[in-house]
Amino acid sequence: MQGLVRGGGARDLRVDFFRGLALWFIFIDHVPGNRLGDLTLRNIAFCDATEAFVLLAGYAAGMAYGATLERRGWLFGAAALLRRAGTLYVAHIFLFVVFAAQVGYSAAILDSPAYLDELHLDPFREQPYHALLQALLLRYQPAFLDILPLYIALLVLLIPALPLLRRPALLLGLSGVIYGLARSFDLNLPNWIDGVWFFNPFGWQLLFLIGCVLGHAPPGPGGRRGPAPVVPFRQDLAAGAVAVLLLGAAAMLVTHSAEDWLALAPEGLTLMLAGIDKGALHPVRLLSILALAYLLGHAVPREAAWLRGRAVAPFLVMGQHGLPVFCAGIFLSFLGRLALEQSDRGLMQLAVNLGGLAALVAVGLVAAWYRQRERGEPAPAAPRGAGLPVAVPSSTTPA
Repeated sequence: MQGLVRGGGARDLRVDFFRGLALWFIFIDHVPGNRLGDLTLRNIAFCDATEAFVLLAGYAAGMAYGATLERRGWLFGAAALLRRAGTLYVAHIFLFVVFAAQVGYSAAILDSPAYLDELHLDPFREQPYHALLQALLLRYQPAFLDILPLYIALLVLLIPALPLLRRPALLLGLSGVIYGLARSFDLNLPNWIDGVWFFNPFGWQLLFLIGCVLGHAPPGPGGRRGPAPVVPFRQDLAAGAVAVLLLGAAAMLVTHSAEDWLALAPEGLTLMLAGIDKGALHPVRLLSILALAYLLGHAVPREAAWLRGRAVAPFLVMGQHGLPVFCAGIFLSFLGRLALEQSDRGLMQLAVNLGGLAALVAVGLVAAWYRQRERGEPAPAAPRGAGLPVAVPSSTTPA
């Protein structure tokens, strides 16, 4: 498996590992009744795997398209971003059609129309042609199918912002203004069913562009790529980040496990907790994911030896091929739901979670194998006495 992991050069394996972990968390969180979901990020912090995925996607985009900007200029970088957005669009439409067929067929066979209503697919049953048209326009986004449209919109928004990676303070300042306008005046894109997109791209662009700024490595002397910027470690910042995460963990504990305590809390506090929305990326959620990233970024060095070990190779493969793994995770999460509705005991819980993880890793391995052969790279040879082949260097293009 390690032979199919891309590494070396300027690639940051921390991004691949945490993105792979986020993809597994997204699968877990999409399976209702999954007990392992009690241990994912969404139940211990004011953020979840979606924030982690968007931040890491921005970091990878900053590395890849920032390097393209420096080597080939804005026009080529814009074309590369449009090409990637087009790939995501095709994947989204394919995912929409197959997921609608999967849920619709299950609802018919199991005589459970509630699936369609719960996953917002009932308009597709009632007005299939109109629903398909709205899906093609990204104006119809059923449950679980709203992350890829957000990613597409963020890549398109990056096109005019790409040259400003050279002026990060100005870029983040403008991004912060757009974020404030989006939250203050409900600036959003239209949605056929719910009025507006659930994930407001004008809110989430701030987190994505923060990742881009952190991932962009400006050229150093002689035009060579320098190191990506690092927020320096300071004890006061670390203490503040820990405090933010501890407060979030305490709030989640009280909200999910001690509702009687929540009833005794001041009304203002309960209203504040209820107002921490995800759709437009509430500042508390933004602060929480940045605090987590700050601590992990310093706790896990880029050269950490364990990032090249066999134990983490499955997550690296998943993280390096995020698009097919994410799409497969949507299909598998509904299958996991059907399985747990038949039995939610420990053995079935174990089968759903481990089986889902194994399937996601298998998808990542197939994608890695295909990419390796497409680029004409030779098959890696296993070193004598080892059961797994060695790592193969490659580029930093985001998966």
